[in-house]
Amino acid sequence: MNEACVAMLILQEGSSPQRQWLLDAPEVLIGRGPDCRVVVNDRQASRHHARIACTQEGYILEDLGSKNGTYLNGQRLTQPVRLVDGDEIGIAFAARLRFVDAGATVPLTLEASGQPQIRIDPASRSVWVAGQELHPPLSPAQYRMLALLYERAGQVVSREEVVHAVWGEDAVEGVTEQAIDALARRLRDRIAALDPDHAYIITVRGHGYRLQYAVP
Repeated sequence: MNEACVAMLILQEGSSPQRQWLLDAPEVLIGRGPDCRVVVNDRQASRHHARIACTQEGYILEDLGSKNGTYLNGQRLTQPVRLVDGDEIGIAFAARLRFVDAGATVPLTLEASGQPQIRIDPASRSVWVAGQELHPPLSPAQYRMLALLYERAGQVVSREEVVHAVWGEDAVEGVTEQAIDALARRLRDRIAALDPDHAYIITVRGHGYRLQYAVP
């Protein structure tokens, strides 16, 4: 193995037993399978979804024929590509990983103030965006929607699940698409008041919504 293989992957969104992985092997598998080094606990991830290989040219990311795609900096991967420090790897809509190259792991701080991040304190129902507390507090409906997305950060939450969480199970038939979109828009506007440069709530057409930049 090349001794320079000391880069790292850091989980930014998604469900996994770990939050970071040292790329200290010639090949690192990413996927849902238990034999993967980077396990993504989501049905959108294929069993063997993607692979990172350490070569003489650097770290090479390759999609392994996954059903829902591997993304690099928002673009779906169609062929193997060399990673550079700071690249963002998307495993379908299930997880978002940050590639940190050799020598750049120590200064990386996920909780740095001013960086895109959102955090909820369930006890006080306070919301923090980019290191700043959101004032005035969110409305009850806005908070319930955000709390659901936060609990499922990095995953796509369906419109039906939003309706259940915000309006209750008995309201499924009575809540219009326009009402859901309006709630999402108002919530985006509140978050954008503190950080207008980043999109925290992503609309996944035909599926629902996904929250980015969530930190525990």
